[in-house]
Amino acid sequence: MTVLGTFVRRNFEPVVLSVQVLVDLAVLLFSCWLAYHIGQRMFGLDVAPELHPAQAAIYRGLSSLVAAVCLVTFHAQGLYSPSKSLLNMEEFKGIVKSVLISFLVLIALLNYLHTTRQDASGPIYGLLVPLHKFVNLQVNPITFSRLTLLATFALILVFMTASRFASFKVIQRLHQRGLGNRNVLIYGAGGTGRQLQRKFMLVPTLGLNLVGFLDDDARKVGSMVERSAVLGTFADLERLVGDHKISEVFVAMPEASEERVMRAIAELQRLGVTWRVVPRFHHLMASKVRIETLDSVPLVTPADRSPNLFGMFAKRTLDVLLSLSVLVLAAPVFVITAILIKRASPGPIFFAQQRIGKDGRPFRMLKFRTMHTHVSSDAESPRKSDDPRITPIGRWLRRFSLDELPQFLNVLKGEMSVVGPRPEMAFIVAQYGPLDRERLRAKPGITGLWQISYARQSAIHENLDYDLYYIEHQSLLLDIVIIALTMFAVVKGTGAY
Repeated sequence: MTVLGTFVRRNFEPVVLSVQVLVDLAVLLFSCWLAYHIGQRMFGLDVAPELHPAQAAIYRGLSSLVAAVCLVTFHAQGLYSPSKSLLNMEEFKGIVKSVLISFLVLIALLNYLHTTRQDASGPIYGLLVPLHKFVNLQVNPITFSRLTLLATFALILVFMTASRFASFKVIQRLHQRGLGNRNVLIYGAGGTGRQLQRKFMLVPTLGLNLVGFLDDDARKVGSMVERSAVLGTFADLERLVGDHKISEVFVAMPEASEERVMRAIAELQRLGVTWRVVPRFHHLMASKVRIETLDSVPLVTPADRSPNLFGMFAKRTLDVLLSLSVLVLAAPVFVITAILIKRASPGPIFFAQQRIGKDGRPFRMLKFRTMHTHVSSDAESPRKSDDPRITPIGRWLRRFSLDELPQFLNVLKGEMSVVGPRPEMAFIVAQYGPLDRERLRAKPGITGLWQISYARQSAIHENLDYDLYYIEHQSLLLDIVIIALTMFAVVKGTGAY
């Protein structure tokens, strides 16, 4: 291995963050440069040739200011944190927030920190003049185009989102090749430990290399849990940490006594290993809660769940506008698809099935029919593209998720939303426990976090955490991010079978 390769492996996170800052800087400067040239051609910025150098100098100064403000805002919004959220949702939301905040900050700076009148009088001006002498941006807001400034931040939003998406993919590939992975152990080979293991395998962007399990049951030592072995008991912890260069241990024993967990934490602290504990009521933590204290005694209490009327109105407005747009623009697709379905096999064009919606209310969900009519409506959904139940046109419709198009009619009727948990059939909902029923707090959606996740080939009810995350964090911004990522997935042809 080369010296550079060794250095990157040992300092993966600092190197990646440094490269990310440089890439962001390049994207910001390119967006400013492109917006300036677009402004020259579209927004009437052409001036006499002898004034071009002066105008270019103004925009170079403005570009430097834009880049500086954006980078500081990105840092403040946590975009340079090595930790990642579920499907990078928080990072994508952070980009939108950062660009908006940077725009507002820049407007404030241009209006309050440019050269002011030196002969102004009054107590306020008496304070501002020395400040302006110290921080003089040398950019007068009347010397540049407001439309160019808007175009600059619009381009920053587009290019920064695309750049970060590419960065996430590159980091994922590096982790898959073993670069930057942290060796970890799971203490507890029970159900919770197995759930953690599945997440490590499913989401390579976490950068976690699961070496194996520890368990207090000596009879499990040497056995396999999926693709990982139970390497020893708690007594073997120090040896395993040294042999495998373990940097983190996940204590996945929510059923264990407090004394047992605290003993494990004390030993991990002595060994200098980062520890993470799955709490006893970890399912409770899936919903928004507050940590309060009663005379030093910590209490977990539910957060306020009052409906956000503005958010509800914004979501419904987005649903209606997007559904109308899709139904109008896709009208030719509806006609062609209907003809192809009729030619492929006898039977109706649409497939209607009863599903359970918000608050447990049943409704008839529409789809283009993709299977032969002899298949039971309650049969298990196909898991493979060569399932004989699927018609030839149905296979193509499923690949690009076009069979879901009629559900925009359900959205217009108010039975569904564009984004939300997928609706389940009645017999599955009848088996729901208290935690599963949390899915019914939101309108079911055409798309959602589960559909764009790495786990989309598994059953809906096996990936409850995606739906709970969405329900607890739903917002107009999150919906827009999910819709954008869904469109990307549809274009790639990664639809369902």
